[in-house]
Amino acid sequence: MSKGRILPMRVVGIESSCDETGIALYDSEKGLLAHAVHTQVAMHEAYGGVVPELASRDHVRRLIPLLEQVLTAAACQRSEIDAIAYTAGPGLAGALLAGASFAEALGQALGVPALPVHHLEGHLLSPLLAADAPEFPFIALLVSGGHTQLMCVSGVGKYELLGDSLDDAAGEAFDKTAKLLGLGYPGGPALAQLAATGRPGRCKLPRPMLHSGDFSFSFSGLKTAVLTLVRNSDPTPAEKADIAAEFQEAVTEVLAAKAVAACRQRRLLRLVVAGGVGANRRLRERLDAALAGIGGRVFYPEIELCTDNGAMIAFCGAQRLLRGETPAVSHGAFAIRPRWPLDQLS
Repeated sequence: MSKGRILPMRVVGIESSCDETGIALYDSEKGLLAHAVHTQVAMHEAYGGVVPELASRDHVRRLIPLLEQVLTAAACQRSEIDAIAYTAGPGLAGALLAGASFAEALGQALGVPALPVHHLEGHLLSPLLAADAPEFPFIALLVSGGHTQLMCVSGVGKYELLGDSLDDAAGEAFDKTAKLLGLGYPGGPALAQLAATGRPGRCKLPRPMLHSGDFSFSFSGLKTAVLTLVRNSDPTPAEKADIAAEFQEAVTEVLAAKAVAACRQRRLLRLVVAGGVGANRRLRERLDAALAGIGGRVFYPEIELCTDNGAMIAFCGAQRLLRGETPAVSHGAFAIRPRWPLDQLS
């Protein structure tokens, strides 16, 4: 992108951190023009979880067709693309490499910059794509398969980590508990569906770190408590539904309590929720009620943007370019960061 370029700009976003291939086109003036996601759930289902090598190969197969699909839907020529934003981490190394190498090659072919983006920053900013977007500052609750974090967000690139998961993330605990109950993959949605037919309180599960006095999370012990129940009682289908309901209540109670405590401490009445677990209906009910109780409000991304997608990456990249960030020319050399703490961003 040339210095002093006149806006608007069109940014392609490429997401390939795990088992979804996402590509989108974002216009800094018109908003999201088009996006497409291919999920690998069916491919990994037979293995009960993501197989990294298979995921990487599938990303390679999907990237070009998805790009063509998005450009056609947006009636955009390749010559009209001004920048490429891609997920550089965190995530599976091979999957990240597939998207990053494609993005860097596309950038060089088109003569436009390619900007590495943090996957979680994309999730964090995704609610800003909504028509009714929150204003800065706000508290953010990131809940996904790999992360459970509370952040204080003052602006793009201004993130303060308040609390993190000490072991299993919320989404990971959902998936592992679903497996203990004999449910399919992906476990989180399957457990939530079963929980809707159960009765919370019929069995008792702990609320880990609910009264710890800080913003840390721990869900490994909760999963172990479910394991103990299953091994000791050989539950019937109805009892499994009750366990699922109680498990969901335990997780959502802890998440809601910590999120409200963070809002109170920082005297902020806006809470942003992002990540795949943010689509959980019971979590949304609890958070909405909890924030309303202190005169606050919760902001969510669109349901289709809760899971991994290229739209959040395109938007995040555009925001960084708009604030004057200039990507270095890679000359064919670039790096991915499978482990990349969000609070290291600036």
